[in-house]
Formats: sequence, C-alpha cells, structure tokens
Amino acid sequence: MITGTVNASGEAMLRIVVGGLGTQRIVVDAIIDTGYTGYLTLPPSAIASLNLPYRGSEEGILGDGSAQVFDVYSAAIIWDGEFKTIKVNESDTASLLGVGLLYGYEVCIQTINGSAVSIKALPE
Repeated sequence: MITGTVNASGEAMLRIVVGGLGTQRIVVDAIIDTGYTGYLTLPPSAIASLNLPYRGSEEGILGDGSAQVFDVYSAAIIWDGEFKTIKVNESDTASLLGVGLLYGYEVCIQTINGSAVSIKALPE
C-alpha cells in the first residue's frame, strides 16, 4: 500500500522517490490530479538535476481545454515498493501525479487537512 496525506488546501499529496541516470535521486511531493492522464510532472530544475534522458514531446490538454506541448523525459520511481520506469512531463507547476500511475489501483482520500491518502493495488 502507498500512503500520503491531505494538505491544508485539500490536495491529496504523495511523496515519491524519483531517480535519473546513475544514483542521483530526489524526493518529490506530488499532488494527485485525476484530470491528468500522464504519470508525473516535474519542474525543469528537477529534470536537470537528475539528468533525465529526453524522450521527445507530446501534446496535452490543460484543465481550461487549451492544448500545450510538453517535453517528455524518462525517470525511475519507487512505486508500491518496486522500481518503475515512467514518462515525466516537464512543467513549471507543482509536481502532479496522474492516472497513468494510478491505473489498476484504488485511491482513498479523507479530505480533511492532515488526513490519510491510501492507494492499494486492485486484484488482477
């Protein structure tokens, strides 16, 4: 099971360990965003510090309906106790964790400041 907390703004947060090439790793507090269909967004500074390999670009639709092109990188994360390689979208916003990572999991959020967020794998 993966656990997190709800912040004072009512956002469900997860702490994710993200790594790039080599042994460099950082800890990221990511906001769960069920409207984001990708895996994870990171700011340019985090991508540069991890020296993440560039994979190309892709178009995404923002919450206001507008389209934006995102640079895409590869990263390794620890997800549900295991290393997983994912695509990371570069974005100058807070880190977002999308449904690309949540697919196949049950997400429970107690929407009170400081309360629990739990994510557990669904039976196959």
